[in-house]
Amino acid sequence: MNILFDPSAERAVLSILCQYGEKAYLEVADIINENSFTIDSNVIIYKCLKKIFVDHNCQSIDIASIFSAAKELDLDYVLQKKEETQHLKAILEFPANFDNLLQFAAKIKKLEIARKLHKKLDDIKNNVLNITGSEPISHIMSLVEEPILNFSTSMEDQDSSPVQISQNLEEYIEDLIANPIDQVGISTGFPAYDFAIGGGLRKSTINVIAARPKTGKTLLSDNMGFYIANKLKIPVLNMDTEMTKDDHIHRILAMMTEIEINKIESGKFAQTPSLKKKIEDAVNDLKETPLFHKSIAGKSFDEQLSIMRRWIIKEVGLNSDGTAKPCVIFYDYLKLMDSAGISQDMKEYQVLGFMMTTLHNFACKYQLPIVAFVQLNRDGITKESTDTASGSDRIIWLCSNFSIFKRKSDEEIAEDGPTNGNRKLIPLISRHGAGLDDNDYINCHMKGWCAKITEGNTRLEIVNGKDDDDGFEVKDEENIPFD
Repeated sequence: MNILFDPSAERAVLSILCQYGEKAYLEVADIINENSFTIDSNVIIYKCLKKIFVDHNCQSIDIASIFSAAKELDLDYVLQKKEETQHLKAILEFPANFDNLLQFAAKIKKLEIARKLHKKLDDIKNNVLNITGSEPISHIMSLVEEPILNFSTSMEDQDSSPVQISQNLEEYIEDLIANPIDQVGISTGFPAYDFAIGGGLRKSTINVIAARPKTGKTLLSDNMGFYIANKLKIPVLNMDTEMTKDDHIHRILAMMTEIEINKIESGKFAQTPSLKKKIEDAVNDLKETPLFHKSIAGKSFDEQLSIMRRWIIKEVGLNSDGTAKPCVIFYDYLKLMDSAGISQDMKEYQVLGFMMTTLHNFACKYQLPIVAFVQLNRDGITKESTDTASGSDRIIWLCSNFSIFKRKSDEEIAEDGPTNGNRKLIPLISRHGAGLDDNDYINCHMKGWCAKITEGNTRLEIVNGKDDDDGFEVKDEENIPFD
């Protein structure tokens, strides 16, 4: 630690601040602070200078103004010591050039960062030494990865200065003109849903879809995720709280080939050459698809965040500014893994709110979209409003859009017509999109036997006479678990 400081650079910065006044302070105010200095006398002098510039708006500095500021800060007893007075006079007389200010300020800031990192590494080492051997490997890795990545992010966020909203505006508009796009966000393969939420899955957003158990939300996740990874070649991670990788393989192959799930998982497809060929072709296609799965059942939320963070760094990659390259995370679904987070002071809905807040911060930090599924409470059987989501308040506050996915009633199927699906997707709120009109919904047809969900027209489009050319292929769903 004795090498992580530079007294000469500290003295030069203080001398330039004293000689050039407020002009010099404004140049480095967002770079350094009192923690950037390692010598106690220098820390006190910088505090005094900051007091003068910020509170008294003085343009120039002399020894009297420094002593006055020290008295206001109750630090005058220090500067009254003979050696401290001599040190202050030496700084005031120290020859320094204004042009070198940023160079010296950057040097002492980097040394400050190095000292903080050294302490962080000591903390990490102490935490590692407390490992008993009963912890999962992912937890052990998170003890190292999370503090370092959070430290790195905190360093990237040092510049918090406001900027004028018109800054670089011409360049931004020119870039929009030169690079037109069809859709702002990433398409889910469900065009009406994309339009309702504001042009697909946008960066730094949490897109929430709520459903009752056994409605098909996992199939919806698989259908959207496969489209993004396979058709758009954008990496997708499925963070799964309930199902295994094999379960998803059976469903995705069924979705791709429209071969019944039970024929795939039992191997009976191989008895028919044409079906076997379909599966072989689908397997080859799936090998080239950047679709990832991770079972997170039983894992703490911190471990889950570490898994997502590692996937981004290893499989997706980071841009020069630390944000993620194009990718999507599906979180299926938002719930407590155990009762560890619940206490008399912290109720279940509060813990879910904390999880939602953390996911939102994660999405903003890496500038990626997350599609989070939640359970509808029992009111969701009959009601279609935002208060039907379990732990709804915090979820609604932080999500960019909120939709409900549910079964259509017999009356709705009869009214819309049998070829217009057995499920409905209802975008209720959207920060970026127009949503849908009241009493409108997107018709979807779920073929549970082959894990496929298809989007059709909206209810009002059907009422107004628009209909799909072919309609949905209707087939009994059979008793296959599909959620």
